[in-house]
Amino acid sequence: MTWSVPKIWEGGECWIIGGGPSVTEQFEIPKDIVQGVRNKDLPPSAYSPYLVSIHGKHVIGINAAYLIGDWIDMVFFGDRGFFVANRKQLAEFPGLKVTCCPGISAHQYDLDHIKYLQKDRKRTKGISRNSSMVSWNANSGAAAISVAVHAGVTRIVLLGFDMKLGEGDVQHWHNLYKKDAPPRKRRNNKPNKAGLPFHRHLLGFPVIAKDAHQMGIEILNASPDSAITDFRKCTVKELLCG
Repeated sequence: MTWSVPKIWEGGECWIIGGGPSVTEQFEIPKDIVQGVRNKDLPPSAYSPYLVSIHGKHVIGINAAYLIGDWIDMVFFGDRGFFVANRKQLAEFPGLKVTCCPGISAHQYDLDHIKYLQKDRKRTKGISRNSSMVSWNANSGAAAISVAVHAGVTRIVLLGFDMKLGEGDVQHWHNLYKKDAPPRKRRNNKPNKAGLPFHRHLLGFPVIAKDAHQMGIEILNASPDSAITDFRKCTVKELLCG
């Protein structure tokens, strides 16, 4: 059954945590902790104490970001593979669980705890105006912007929306996905970026920026070196210490 997002954060601010490695840089997480998470010697929750400054914010975690802590209000995902790999842990997560993935069969899994939003076929890019839909924009992080808007926020802060490889050619702040291995090197020792999705992911953000402006919603990109150039960039420290 399709969910309609209620105005649970009317007039508020929402932080959306994506997968980019800049998350650990912005919160100055020690390198040994970061390496421990990437090596799977530590769980993603090892990051939680370093993100204490946003524990009281409205937060949407994209995909694996929900594993950082149960203070995250909502996990949003758009991929069936992510759900299948995480279905048991998702069932235990106390926050809202929201998806726009139509490929999850209710006949296979107990989905009573999952809220489903349709992909807006008329507005595939930008921000959907229908509170039961999201504009997909070819990635879960951008789609979650529609969810935050439906919830009534007037300001959105993007974290880990790097849309590029980080130091050491890492793609995420974790190593939890099968595709998270660094790209193979060519003979010139430069990363082979063929197959990486960033170019597709970037296409929706100019439309999102235009829609947000029309709707009176401020979007800030707290990923200073992000490949996204459509929103004002800032650091987490600037936002929190003002």
